[in-house]
Amino acid sequence: MEATDVAGKVSTFQTESPLEHSLEKIDLWRILLMGIAIALCAMQVPYSNFLAVVATLVGGYPIFVEAFSNLREKRMSMELSMSIALFSALAISESVTALIIAFFVLIAEELEKLTMNQGRDAIKHLVSLLPQNASVRVGDLVQEKAISNLRAGEIVVIKPGARVPVDGIVLSGHSYVDQSAITGESIPSEKTAGCSVYAGTINQSGTLDVQTICIGEETAFGKIIHAVESAELFQAPIEKTADRLAGYLVYVAIFCALLTFLITHDMKATISVVIVAGACGIAAGTPLAILGGVGRAARAGSIVKGGMFLELLCRVDTVVFDKTGTLTYGTPRVTEVECFNGASEELVFQFAAGAESVSNHPLGKAIVREAQERSLLIEKPENFKYEPGKGITCTLHGETVLVGSRVLFVEKGCSLLDLPEIRKETSEVLVGTSQKLFGIIHIADVLRPEAKQAVDDLKAMGISSILLTGDTLPIAESIAEKLSISVVAANVLPDQKQAYIKKLSADGRKVAMVGDGINDAPALVEALVGISIGSGADVAKESADIVLIGNDLGRLVDTVRIAHQCKRVIMTNFFGTLIVDGLGLLLAAFGLISPLLAAFIHVSSELVFIMNSARLLPRWTTKQT
Repeated sequence: MEATDVAGKVSTFQTESPLEHSLEKIDLWRILLMGIAIALCAMQVPYSNFLAVVATLVGGYPIFVEAFSNLREKRMSMELSMSIALFSALAISESVTALIIAFFVLIAEELEKLTMNQGRDAIKHLVSLLPQNASVRVGDLVQEKAISNLRAGEIVVIKPGARVPVDGIVLSGHSYVDQSAITGESIPSEKTAGCSVYAGTINQSGTLDVQTICIGEETAFGKIIHAVESAELFQAPIEKTADRLAGYLVYVAIFCALLTFLITHDMKATISVVIVAGACGIAAGTPLAILGGVGRAARAGSIVKGGMFLELLCRVDTVVFDKTGTLTYGTPRVTEVECFNGASEELVFQFAAGAESVSNHPLGKAIVREAQERSLLIEKPENFKYEPGKGITCTLHGETVLVGSRVLFVEKGCSLLDLPEIRKETSEVLVGTSQKLFGIIHIADVLRPEAKQAVDDLKAMGISSILLTGDTLPIAESIAEKLSISVVAANVLPDQKQAYIKKLSADGRKVAMVGDGINDAPALVEALVGISIGSGADVAKESADIVLIGNDLGRLVDTVRIAHQCKRVIMTNFFGTLIVDGLGLLLAAFGLISPLLAAFIHVSSELVFIMNSARLLPRWTTKQT
């Protein structure tokens, strides 16, 4: 599905609409004619029985066609059992009863179609969110260009009120973007240079220049469409179980009907037994629940690549988290500055940032970034010398400046007798001269603010968390302590991560792995459910079964909750159907309910279970540009 495929789906749906509407009109006319026939029969007009037979055959035509198709495929279905019941009723001259039963069943099927179409409408609505054209900046000019002709790297100009056509990075401009249609965030997100934007969202205020990163199916928007479509096209294991159970119930109903007839010789009771079984609530309600669950997860900001993974997520009892880039931002940041010998933080940063301005070291970049955020003047150093594992010696403001480890300062003759102990949870950079220490800059990979709440929420659901990282044990334990994670595995290489997940699985754990990097890909594949965050490496997102849009771990918790809610709905339908069918079959076998009452029980129970599943269908926003 390329960019043209995503956009082209709009015209495909529009082409199909007239046919869909005509079919709906035929069904409605059929129901109307059956209703008129029932009214005429109630008035006992001449040839009422003949009219009822004709109306039953004409009105019940869709039921008979479906039943014949299932019979050819040697598949037991509710349409087949219902056809047997209708023809049996006609055979014993209960033509009006047969007409009313067919009338009820057709109404139920139409209501079922309307409910199922709510799920399909989610796809149509999503497709309508993508613009057909984009404004592309070429030099000093802005030109209109079809989405299908866009390429990665091109600069797209997004004006106020316009929908974002691509996934990309803001190069310039300031605005607030409504991301509710994609991520479910209710509050518009502020966008400045360096921020990510998603296709299908709405730019609310200022103009943004966005560098294109992903187009068409590669965007979060395109993947959501694919996920929702896949939920309808491919069955999860529980859906196959539902189909099998529905078939078994039909066999049971027919067996009970034959047994009833052999014992009672009461044809009405026999027909009631066949009619009352309502396994349609399972057969239709289960895929509807899966479709709703995948759609709701997409609405909450996670792409589930199939209903199967939503089902597997319900079984997870252990979540293994990568650290860097998953629980933390993955970018070292300054967390604290200690000043000595009367030096100010400004002086410490001017010396440190000046020395590190020509360095590519990650800690040096963190120092320079902090100085820039403080709007400090950064001067280039002279006589720059870098010693691996020790630090930098250079000249700034006419002084010899040292920026690095304690080893460097000791070698240069600087006394460090009164310094506090080295902190295990942070990296430290000393700043000063060979005669005097000015300060210590503490740097660490900062925890994501929602990480603690996510771990706590998972624990409340009975799911334990494990920290799995290639980082050192002291740093890993520090992060784990902040998150209340009791199990930590540190200094783990990529292949060892996969082996660790494999061992947990062998011990009986149902494991979900959450990661973002290339080194996490093998573990993501090995886990029962692999989950990647949206800012992760492409290989991690491809290896994962679920992709969180953006970096918010709260969406992981939301997706787990949706998976459990989906399972509860399906199991409610399962056991509810068994109870209703069991009681109905028993009452019908003893002649306590008529065929009409049996039809009412069948139809009403089916609709109740379908509407129960429909509660999961997401309410997609319909804001217009």
